[in-house]
Amino acid sequence: MSFLQKDLSQDGFFDGKLKFWQPKQGYRAATDSVYLAAAVPAVAGQSVLELGCGAGVALGCLCQRVSGLDAVGLEIQTEYLELAKRNFCENGLAVEVFEGDLVEMPKILRMKNFDHVIANPPFFSEYSHTAPADSGKVLAHMAGPKTTANWVNAAIKRLKPGGVLTMVHRVDSLQDIFLAVGNKAGDIKVLPIASRVGNPARRVIFQVKKGALGPMNLLAPLIVHTGAHHGDADDGYSPLTAAILRQGAALRLG
Repeated sequence: MSFLQKDLSQDGFFDGKLKFWQPKQGYRAATDSVYLAAAVPAVAGQSVLELGCGAGVALGCLCQRVSGLDAVGLEIQTEYLELAKRNFCENGLAVEVFEGDLVEMPKILRMKNFDHVIANPPFFSEYSHTAPADSGKVLAHMAGPKTTANWVNAAIKRLKPGGVLTMVHRVDSLQDIFLAVGNKAGDIKVLPIASRVGNPARRVIFQVKKGALGPMNLLAPLIVHTGAHHGDADDGYSPLTAAILRQGAALRLG
């Protein structure tokens, strides 16, 4: 089943350089996907897999910033997979997309390893949040007791030795992420994302290298807005955030 054209909106990213069709009602990618793409330390010629690519925003932003990637997306929902294919085609991005569950991936992906795996897993616990009415949002947002472990384990399995996993997630999911990573990876970098100076971070970029032994680094937060309060005269994006969201700049961790 596909989305009807009347149920879609076309949203611009990087000041309109990229345009993605997304459902008006359903899972819609926004700034988290752009931050995720910006934080991936990929270079031309490397391979990257996105788990749960949705309409393709994060992977598309990454491929726009870094040309020459061997880019692959995995998506379980047919209507979002078809939308991702359309978006990649219309933006002139060479990305291959497969339909399937990350726990039981298509054989072609299980036979391949990647330099990078990226993911924006379901954020909200089914025990502490009411599930949205839209089925696409349920799969994209609602996490069960094994969800985080499943995503982390699937990602690490698909990495080459020394490959890098980059995720965006909620701060309160860090404990589950650390437990899932265990001793399978190291050189952990955690970048908190805070809306303003003095506000608690609610999102993090989590990055880890398969097979590495280095220690964890908790980095200074990315501050999204310059104003101390919403509506201040200087309530704009910070210079780094503006460069990431509007110009496709990299978000270098460390």
